[in-house]
Amino acid sequence: MGETGSVATGQDVSRERAILKDGKHPPFFSEDFRAEFETLLAWRRDVRHFSSEPLPDGAFERLIETTALAPSVGNAQPWRFVRISSPNLRDRLADHVDAASRSAAQAYESDRAAAYRALKLHGLREAPDVLAVYSDEKPTAGHGLGIATMPEMLRYSTVMAIHTLWLAARAQGIGVGWVSIVDPQTVSDLLDMPDDWSLIAILCIGYPICPTDQPELATRGWQQRSTPEIIDR
Repeated sequence: MGETGSVATGQDVSRERAILKDGKHPPFFSEDFRAEFETLLAWRRDVRHFSSEPLPDGAFERLIETTALAPSVGNAQPWRFVRISSPNLRDRLADHVDAASRSAAQAYESDRAAAYRALKLHGLREAPDVLAVYSDEKPTAGHGLGIATMPEMLRYSTVMAIHTLWLAARAQGIGVGWVSIVDPQTVSDLLDMPDDWSLIAILCIGYPICPTDQPELATRGWQQRSTPEIIDR
């Protein structure tokens, strides 16, 4: 029994020992915080409809800074960011995505094809910021740790950086949309990127017109979310 009259649990004792061992006080995340975090995850939606309102000064740069907190294999931090500010490049990129989308539509038939064409698949012409995210396949950082048998871990690390940015953006009311209907080589040629950088994502970033906690593809009847299955072995 402590001075406050509360009973220490085994978890509390372990936490206290950890504090005493390294002299640091790790943060305690309350139940309220954990509930808010789940809410954040629910509201982290893929945004397609953006307001033209620009982000506040420094907001974009701070989002990029948060990616340094993401995990990466061997601490390689392979993510590389290209901010596409040129109106000409943005127009050419949007035209490329539209053409790729029209081509993809041909793979569907009848009602599904009509449903596909009715979807808005990107906000490249409206979003205040557009970001190309690359993964460096030969980073000097990390010294090759953890990638001898799974070099794709570099790309997975870059995806983690994107997710970190995404959550940080949503916490500030900023939306992110991932544009995947692109030909990576065409985009890299357009942006004049190094051959050993792999395109992972084109992100549209800005304030959503209609924030929601429901996936747009679900509300439009394309695909409902399902509960993940766990396989026991």
